[in-house]
Amino acid sequence: MASEKKTLYIKGDRDVEVTKPDVMLGDILSMECSDPSVLPGIKTLKIVKFGKQGQQRCVVSVLKVIECIHGKYPMIEVQNLGETDIIVTYEEQKTPPEAWHIIKTAFVAAAAFCGAAFSIMAFNNDVDVTKLFGQIYELAMGKESSGYTVLEISYSLGLSIGILIFFNHFGKKRFTVDPTPMEIQMRLYENDIQTTLVENAEREGMEFDVGGNGKTDPSGRHRT
Repeated sequence: MASEKKTLYIKGDRDVEVTKPDVMLGDILSMECSDPSVLPGIKTLKIVKFGKQGQQRCVVSVLKVIECIHGKYPMIEVQNLGETDIIVTYEEQKTPPEAWHIIKTAFVAAAAFCGAAFSIMAFNNDVDVTKLFGQIYELAMGKESSGYTVLEISYSLGLSIGILIFFNHFGKKRFTVDPTPMEIQMRLYENDIQTTLVENAEREGMEFDVGGNGKTDPSGRHRT
């Protein structure tokens, strides 16, 4: 009597980072099978080997993953619940000194502060907010503004509070559970990068797919 067919469910994220040059299926996929005894063997199947030192990147098709599984377990039915193309990035883990983190944080904070301050000042100068406030104050109070009135103070406070509410966090504290506008833009940026990497790999024939060996890309850049 024929044995009962086993079903393997696999799920892979679109972008996976590994720290070993020999990449196993268990490093890039989550798996579930009707027969749990086969999972250890499947997870140790090698799918990619990075030969050079340093950081590299390649795109692995899910068809290549299924081919790899069927090579050792031909009777297993594979159901993919994740991405059809997986970007695998290999980078040796090196812990930079803490001083370097402090320098980078200080530089980013200074650049963001100066950039935001310049944008606000340029906007105020462009629409001539000082003159506008002076006219409003003179119209309401009947005398000339000194330049330091309740209008300027409330505008400055309101601008600061509005920025905090818009970006939805102050330091590590969030005001709501919603993602911040910065996080949304970063996710959109990451999605655009991932789509570009996959399409470039397909066009250049560098994707690990059935019917080809594929090549690793030693010039890939790592996102943080």
